[in-house]
Amino acid sequence: MTGAVRIAASILAADFARLNEQVGAAQGGGADSIHVDVMDGRFVPEISIGPVIIDAVRRSTSLPVDVHLMIVEPDRQLDRCVRSGASSITVHVEAARHLHRVIQQIKDLGAKACVALNPATPLVTVEPMLGELDMVLLMTVNPGYAGQRFIPAVLPKVRQLREWIATHGLALDVQVDGGINESTAAQAVAAGANVLVAASAIFQSEGGIEASVRRLRQAALAAEIRK
Repeated sequence: MTGAVRIAASILAADFARLNEQVGAAQGGGADSIHVDVMDGRFVPEISIGPVIIDAVRRSTSLPVDVHLMIVEPDRQLDRCVRSGASSITVHVEAARHLHRVIQQIKDLGAKACVALNPATPLVTVEPMLGELDMVLLMTVNPGYAGQRFIPAVLPKVRQLREWIATHGLALDVQVDGGINESTAAQAVAAGANVLVAASAIFQSEGGIEASVRRLRQAALAAEIRK
């Protein structure tokens, strides 16, 4: 594993009328990065934010900005995302026609390169690329909406991926995204995830954003200690 569990606060569930304030609160609560979901209405049903919001997030925080492209033809948007402030870019194996080329483009632009897999996508589809990546994102919901229920059937994929990483001696982050809360965070960490993306559990939870980040971290750390 590449270090302690990290929390990525996803602004998909944030109040965009107070985006600067809410991103600042996530950072104040101890979030390790800000996660930005870009959706095109084609790869997933919804249309969401783009480079203008990435730029606004970049100006609102000193944390890394983790951009998740849930779009077809992601190669067309890489340069714009990096220029807007993306520290890392995640593309879907299901959406990138020439995955290796896209990963190299991201690296050439100076960002960390990551690949995402939907819940039903076999893990073997990313195995040949592991040595080229900084992170693999295993979706624990079907992408497109915040507030969905966690899919436990993805946990064996998390375990298998962590085993492959150890076998090949790689320094690779395993990120999970979807339905992450205090309970499911513990399950994901126990399976081998070390980066947790949370939206509703941070921006729409009782007690405020900062307290929600702290509770999520406590749950993750407790699970890490028990491993």
